[in-house]
Amino acid sequence: MADLDLCYRSATRALDAFRDKSLSPVELLNAQIQRAEEVEPEINAFTYKHFDEALVNARKAEHKYTHGKRTRALEGLPIGIKDESYIKGKPTSNGSLINKDLIADRTSVNNERIMRAGGLIHARTATPEFSCAGYTHSRLWGVTRNPWNPKFTPGGSSGGSAASLAAGTCTIATGSDIGGSIRIPAATCGLVGYKPPYGRNSDDPPFNLDFYCHTGPLARNVADAILLQNVLCGPHPTDISTLRPKLRLPLTYQPISDWKIAFSMDLGFFEVDRDVQENTLQALDVFRSLGATVEEIDLGWTHEVLDAGIAYLEHIFGAELSLLLDEHAEEMTTYARAFAERGRESKATDFVHTLEVAGKMYNTLGPLLEKYNILVCPTNALPAVRADHDQSRDSVIINGKSVDPILGWVMTTPFNTMSRCPVLTLPTGQAGNGVPTGIQVVGRTYCDKDVFRAGMAYETAAGEWFAAPDRRPVT
Repeated sequence: MADLDLCYRSATRALDAFRDKSLSPVELLNAQIQRAEEVEPEINAFTYKHFDEALVNARKAEHKYTHGKRTRALEGLPIGIKDESYIKGKPTSNGSLINKDLIADRTSVNNERIMRAGGLIHARTATPEFSCAGYTHSRLWGVTRNPWNPKFTPGGSSGGSAASLAAGTCTIATGSDIGGSIRIPAATCGLVGYKPPYGRNSDDPPFNLDFYCHTGPLARNVADAILLQNVLCGPHPTDISTLRPKLRLPLTYQPISDWKIAFSMDLGFFEVDRDVQENTLQALDVFRSLGATVEEIDLGWTHEVLDAGIAYLEHIFGAELSLLLDEHAEEMTTYARAFAERGRESKATDFVHTLEVAGKMYNTLGPLLEKYNILVCPTNALPAVRADHDQSRDSVIINGKSVDPILGWVMTTPFNTMSRCPVLTLPTGQAGNGVPTGIQVVGRTYCDKDVFRAGMAYETAAGEWFAAPDRRPVT
């Protein structure tokens, strides 16, 4: 049986142990490979596995630590890489039968940075087809399940990354977030997830030019999220959208005892599950215990906010997928095909309306964030949908009321619309079904350090998940 204390060792603590030679990268990787062999048949977080190659690189990292050679930021850490970006010479499926034979001819910027920083890419993590859903299952790879309760989804679209972290089969992982795809799975799996402000991290074209789209880290604690974010961050010569200069986040922060925190339970229109509400209120008490003032606010937002967010995604993302319909419709999942069909119907006037709504939203959010240091709200309105949920055919009920089955059960998409605001998701507790819940910490535009300052203070007071056996899934 795998050594679970090793499997759940945080990235920063693992690096410390590598340096003092009390742990080797080979030992850590072997423990996580063994753990994967035990849990993957049920959890199904991985698509392609590169264990043998990773072990070769782990031995090289071990040699560096043993002989006191220069090591890099991620040297020897096993990192789950979402199966949507590219590694030259390796397969990338995007969870689609259409791409089942695709071998990449280039390496994505984020993966290049991770490899140059010494990260071990031992596995690719599962996504829904073309990352177009808030859950993770596909015809190519089957259903990915939540380690806390396998009947439910680990979220999506970075669901494989989240499930792997929660199950102890990687140390940190990558995600991307175009409607909540980092934050949704972070919350469902008890993790920390970060949506950086638009332009902070690079992405592949054409979606590097889509201001809803963000790449970022998922981790089991705040320090680990900072570690990976500092590797991913920065301008790149092939990405015109990325910001200069590179922002390097510190690992230590001042207290937040004098902070004013704005709070909204429903952002004005979401139906929010009672367990989510209870855990959110307890999280707010943690902030109060730190000396911060918490005040409930009204943004004046209505369901128009979510409708516009979905319309934007259909116009840009759905339209791209619609190019596949004529030749590949029969190979697509029902949810991806339905999304592509709506993208085909979207008009330029629909897109312009989404921009008008974004302007109205920031007319209230912007001034509010001048008065308060951060805004806190739930990440997901429901702990999770079923693992095999299909938004093209299934309904979602919260507190006895039907909500939009695509994104009505999550509260993330408004902050893709407000894309220049950094957002950190933190775990708050568990629902009655065992699935974790989370909050979003929303900062002023491009004030990344503020959300990490709040996150570090919160985690220190509330306690770090996964650090002890009683704070891990039983899977």
